[in-house]
Amino acid sequence: MFDMFRNMGALGGMLRNLPKMQEEMQKFQAKLGQLTAEGDAGAGMARVRVNGRMEVLQVQVSDDLWKLQDREMLEDLVRAATNQALDRVRMQIAEEAQRMGSEMGLPPGMNLPGLS
Repeated sequence: MFDMFRNMGALGGMLRNLPKMQEEMQKFQAKLGQLTAEGDAGAGMARVRVNGRMEVLQVQVSDDLWKLQDREMLEDLVRAATNQALDRVRMQIAEEAQRMGSEMGLPPGMNLPGLS
């Protein structure tokens, strides 16, 4: 029960710092475009790079994979590489959001919309 009151006090402090939090959120959104992650599949035959805005930046298919002329394999490997890259960038986003939250003095585990 006392934890609830402590968290309410932290919430009140956050509301007083709302302008600073808004500024930090803008910085966070800008940083999302700078975060990148790469995934690969088929021992590197397919590679995909994405950014923190979940945009695909680059797709590379090796000559060896292309020569196989196996459309289904190509699709599977590109899908697997994309999913791996997205998982990796999501982890980076979560780490950055956690870092930002602790810098702003948020209690551990407190999730804010747009940060988790």
